[in-house]
Amino acid sequence: MRTHEVMIVVTRGAEFLVLLRSPERRGYWHLPAGGVEVGETAAEAAARELAEETGLRAPVTPLDLELGYEAASGRMRVDSFAAGAPPGWEPVLDEEHTEYRWCSTRDALDLLAYDEPRKAVRQVARQLEVTT
Repeated sequence: MRTHEVMIVVTRGAEFLVLLRSPERRGYWHLPAGGVEVGETAAEAAARELAEETGLRAPVTPLDLELGYEAASGRMRVDSFAAGAPPGWEPVLDEEHTEYRWCSTRDALDLLAYDEPRKAVRQVARQLEVTT
């Protein structure tokens, strides 16, 4: 039973990457994210999920946020990270996603379905001093 996940706020300049989950995965807008596997650190999981879901291989920096949510199996801990994409880079999506958008802070906040990714985007926007 998984109790620990990671999510990654990907920026390209002042833009935020938001992914649309496939219909089989409930079809909502989210950040790259996934579970921490046995024997894996949260940072290793974040780097792996980032590469698997978008093709981006980049350093991940932990965000100072305590996030989580209630799942059917109990409380889910979510560690959040930030990663920067180079100018002109575009993601190569895996089967979990059907679409992506580069968004302003405001547009990302409007698209994202849940509070946890919104909090992570707000934090990165503050760190980058990006306005909506």
